[in-house]
Amino acid sequence: MNNHFLHINDFSSDELLDIMNLAKDLKEKFRNRENYKVFSNRSLAMIFAKPSARTRISFETGFEWLGGHALFLGPNDIGIGKREAIKDIGRLLSRYNDLVMARLFDHKHMLELASSSSIPVINGLTDYNHPCQIMSDLFTIWEHRGSLDDLKISYLGDGNNIVHSWLELTQKFPIDFVCACPAGYEPDKNTLDKSTEIALSKITVTNDPLDSINNSDVIYTDVWASMGQKEEVAIREEIFQPFQINHTIMSQAGENAKFMHCLPAERGREVTDEVMEADYSIVFDQAENRLHIQNAIMVTLLK
Repeated sequence: MNNHFLHINDFSSDELLDIMNLAKDLKEKFRNRENYKVFSNRSLAMIFAKPSARTRISFETGFEWLGGHALFLGPNDIGIGKREAIKDIGRLLSRYNDLVMARLFDHKHMLELASSSSIPVINGLTDYNHPCQIMSDLFTIWEHRGSLDDLKISYLGDGNNIVHSWLELTQKFPIDFVCACPAGYEPDKNTLDKSTEIALSKITVTNDPLDSINNSDVIYTDVWASMGQKEEVAIREEIFQPFQINHTIMSQAGENAKFMHCLPAERGREVTDEVMEADYSIVFDQAENRLHIQNAIMVTLLK
């Protein structure tokens, strides 16, 4: 088991399944309000260069339910790579805390933080990937389907950090993964090439939103312009409009398809309100499961 949780493909499929089984147990304990204070007298430092509702709420709630204290450090508290050297921050927090969760822009900063820390570091998101989110997604799909066998995921939108983590996952589980995105917005070529070379999964990258999405188990999307791209909103809205998840797309996907979104959703842009509110939408299940899968990751790293 790795000391840090930075990439999905750093772990074996068995280790990832162990985390999900632990999350299932912790979810039951949390819902039953059981006393499970395994982190008594321990602290979590949460570094936020990027803001987030779900990430802060889920990590802070989870760590305190597990008996520890979670400390929020915003952009004005720690200027990663600006006010203080990253390697100094990593060594400093290792003297104070038991665990670090960081939500950063630059992935290289995440790697440097982990390399300088003697305590576990959890990747809460970078511009490159979002491993906690994809573990929550996988756990949610497992709950709804009862199995990960013959799984088909169709993602429509920007080939972003969510797609990169799905591609990392295709290196560990056999998945039929479709990424439909506008030309010029495809995922990172090195990540795509590595996943293709491993050849465990079927991977399709297409510029046609209706290509290859039939018989999908999940239709997935994300915002068209992430933090740091907001000046591109107008042009992206025009380019991405054919990739909006609406009734037509869901009908093409098949009657058993579920809809997923990592949130926050810009209703009326990448997804219609009708789809968000439909019975096949499981976006709030996956949002809740961020709490439980992250608890499992933290417990695993601090054993």
